[in-house]
Amino acid sequence: MVPLHSYLILSAILFSIGTIGVLTRRNAIVIFMCVEMMLNAVNLTFIALSRHLGSIDGQIFVFFVMTVAAAEAAVGLALMIAFYKNRESIDVEDIKLMRL
Repeated sequence: MVPLHSYLILSAILFSIGTIGVLTRRNAIVIFMCVEMMLNAVNLTFIALSRHLGSIDGQIFVFFVMTVAAAEAAVGLALMIAFYKNRESIDVEDIKLMRL
């Protein structure tokens, strides 16, 4: 059986990669994927701790988080498609221009 700290280290690495991606990338789709990676890293932590503690509460919480994340992904991608049709770019700098 894989020890708990291995799952927590993997989760920390995934979350760090996602954070670096959000802070350094300019493409909205890549940023969106990095945010999803961060969310899945947190879900992995919940699952690992739930299994370690012998409780199903964390697994139920992850189920609800994944449901909300699926809806968020659908809305986010729809907004990006609408923005691309309007500006023909999904660069984050172009999104900032829409405020003017």
